Amino acid sequence: MKHIPPSLKQKSYHCPNCGVLSEQTWSDNVQCNYIGRLPNGADGHTAFLLQNFRIAKCRHCEQPNIWLSDKMVYPLTGNVEMANSDLPDDIKNDYNEAKNIVNISPRGAAALLRLAVQKLCTHLGEKGTNINDDIKSLVKKGLPPTMQQALDSVRVVGNNAVHPGTIDLNDNIEIAYALFGFVNIICETLISQPKKVKEYYEKHIPENIRNGIEKRDS
Repeated sequence: MKHIPPSLKQKSYHCPNCGVLSEQTWSDNVQCNYIGRLPNGADGHTAFLLQNFRIAKCRHCEQPNIWLSDKMVYPLTGNVEMANSDLPDDIKNDYNEAKNIVNISPRGAAALLRLAVQKLCTHLGEKGTNINDDIKSLVKKGLPPTMQQALDSVRVVGNNAVHPGTIDLNDNIEIAYALFGFVNIICETLISQPKKVKEYYEKHIPENIRNGIEKRDS
């Protein structure tokens, strides 16, 4: 399913809290309530309306996302899709850490995603010492060109994030956002899809037939 990022006043999108594509109910009135000093000098309950704030509430999880003018300010990770559930846990941790900081430090997020891709290459059977060599090895093994391009996109942008380069993520944060999608696409193509096919094959194709196929292919 295509990720639909949050957008101001949009009726539905993937919720930044629960990740579900859900209807959002909007309000232009955001009221702040707190216990504080009253005009008469006493402590008590007071409230005021926040100017230029809007709030949307997810129909699925009922959690809010808060906007200042046209920018989401809570949660900070609202523009990024959830990690593919088939990512190995250590890689998923890097992905989520990058997700948590991307709106504060897109360069830091890109560097973390580059690290995630290097670990992903190791998960796919490569040495993990040089990401460029790992991608080259995967290409020799038949890696689809689109996956090579996705891997190299994360590698090159991640390298530019920590070394002087021509890509300025602070001026174009959309570049950083796209890398999260690339990591998920790589996982879907190289991990999730083979996993689904293998599970179906082992569940629905009788063992004696599978043995015959293995003998045929050997």
